[in-house]
Amino acid sequence: MTAISVTSLTKRYGAFKALDGVSVEFKNGEFFGLLGPSGSGKTTLLRSIAGFVSPDSGHIAFDGEPMERIPVHRRRIGMVFQSYALFPHLTVNRNLAFGLEVRGAPQAETAAKIAQYLALVRLEGLGERKPRELSGGQQQRVALARALITGPRVLLLDEPLGALDRKLRQEMQVELRDIQRRTGITTIFVTHDQEEALTLSDRIAIIHEGRIVQVGAPQEVYERPVSVFAAQFMGDANVLRGTPADGGLVLAGGSFIRTAGGSGGVAIVRPEKVRIGGGAAPQANALSGAVLQSVYSGASVLYRVAVPGFGDTPFLAFEQNASGRLFEAGATVTLSWDAAHTIAVSS
Repeated sequence: MTAISVTSLTKRYGAFKALDGVSVEFKNGEFFGLLGPSGSGKTTLLRSIAGFVSPDSGHIAFDGEPMERIPVHRRRIGMVFQSYALFPHLTVNRNLAFGLEVRGAPQAETAAKIAQYLALVRLEGLGERKPRELSGGQQQRVALARALITGPRVLLLDEPLGALDRKLRQEMQVELRDIQRRTGITTIFVTHDQEEALTLSDRIAIIHEGRIVQVGAPQEVYERPVSVFAAQFMGDANVLRGTPADGGLVLAGGSFIRTAGGSGGVAIVRPEKVRIGGGAAPQANALSGAVLQSVYSGASVLYRVAVPGFGDTPFLAFEQNASGRLFEAGATVTLSWDAAHTIAVSS
């Protein structure tokens, strides 16, 4: 297992700053997700760690060893790309053997390791197939086995599940997490999929415009975002803006909203924290409005509600379909939630 330290990393492409003083620590054996929109810098950071990109300034170290002068082939990294990059003319066995043969591994050792890693990714018996004869999920597992078979210090995954359909992607999330836990290898993966990051990661870093916005465990990053961007990138969030008051905010419509700490003029509340219909409990935050739209999806309903003082932005409330009730468009409803779920953030 390997710990990786990134300190003040900067990378420019002309006037564009892909990385802007990024500092982050990756712990031994953890599964770390780099999450951000396209162009945020997450892939540049991953490729800098691999050695494919040379930063303009800053430092990268593996277990305290500086990597600035260490070429890619000596960093002992395993990498899986979104396209998998398998050799189409070679069998699965030959794809897995390639890295070992380049390193001069004996034939008997190569054969034993191929059998070991095919078993690890549950592809026993498929060694003589070509990549085109495999499903997308099977190809992804071959790429993963090929990355692991040479015994890398760290595994880097660049949008590894992006080419799969939703159902297969969810299945492979479970497979990937299980394999990482069994091998114990330090793993860093890039994704723009919030659900994928929450499902797989021990910790997550949200990256925006070349900077780290927030780092933390999935629950921490989702439940306690530090900014409006972090809140909205991790999922739906109602943004409350108003005038700071003792213990909360006074919104444009005159309503007083209690917040969980913080003294700024911005707070967020997640739609699933909001109760719709019925009376508000004592000390709960409450607003009234008219239903604009109810999005019924069987197991749940997402409501968009017009609330005075919110302008054209609808207030979102998410409700599990436990009762079977449905508020139709035009219905007047009460929205309520606990003050503990009103999180003060930076703008």
